[in-house]
Amino acid sequence: MAATDDTVADDDALFVLTAVLLTPAQFPSVLGDDYVAACAALGLEPYAEGYGLVLGQDSGGARWTVVVEDVSLVAVAIASWDCGMEYDLSPDDRSVVCALPGWPLALSVAAPGVPEPHDPLPGPDDEGSAPLTPPDTEVWGAPQRRLGADEIALQWAAWRGQIDDETEFVRPEEPGPAGEAPDTEAPEGEALAGEARSTVEPAASGQHPGVRKALEAARAYVESPPPPGRIRSSFAPGGARTLRADGPGWSLVARTDDIAFILLDEEPGEIMTVGRGPELPGLLKSLDELAVRPS
Repeated sequence: MAATDDTVADDDALFVLTAVLLTPAQFPSVLGDDYVAACAALGLEPYAEGYGLVLGQDSGGARWTVVVEDVSLVAVAIASWDCGMEYDLSPDDRSVVCALPGWPLALSVAAPGVPEPHDPLPGPDDEGSAPLTPPDTEVWGAPQRRLGADEIALQWAAWRGQIDDETEFVRPEEPGPAGEAPDTEAPEGEALAGEARSTVEPAASGQHPGVRKALEAARAYVESPPPPGRIRSSFAPGGARTLRADGPGWSLVARTDDIAFILLDEEPGEIMTVGRGPELPGLLKSLDELAVRPS
């Protein structure tokens, strides 16, 4: 944690707590289904180079999200912190795009020696603009659905371990009833990371219509590529890739060498499991070829 030389309000320094990237390949999913939507949620132009989001507090304890253009600097800081190394993230004033009140993500840390985190008082030009706030994990909607998919991607081994290889899955190639769709309770965002149930109970027989629509929408992406960030690909063990795809009302998490999980807005907290079958591998390969990847 460090204090930047940037001014946030009344020449107060920002005590940096964390930072995240906002690029086509990596952005906070709570903000939207794709990079363009995520930028729009913050009032930013969706430049291909992306942004860095620096979250911190001013000397009065107020929450601020500082948007910077120096993506490389923020990426180095995040990589250093992930390795347990200290890094003084101090973006140059010239790289600051804007400072937004509030945080879009929930943080469990606070800067020492300053008041507890709180939203800053609105300024004279802030009428009608509410501070950024993290999504409420007590309800279910698009942000919570995307958060749940993010957590499955991060905790793939734990979630995959709940599925018996002999279980009958939803078959993506079958348009009607097929097999059984095992389900389990989705994680409520970061707060429940890794707290998957140890067993998966099969649901009623038949393919859920929402799953069918999600797979059809994913196939449509192959013919008509969606906005940047709607499909993302990241490293997975064994030469595979982890895929994240989103669309109106659905999120997909998959490994290119394994099965897929689907979450739906219409099914709060439920995770639908899609087996390999003869078509899923080809679909995942096509999506991976379209996906943006971290540089």
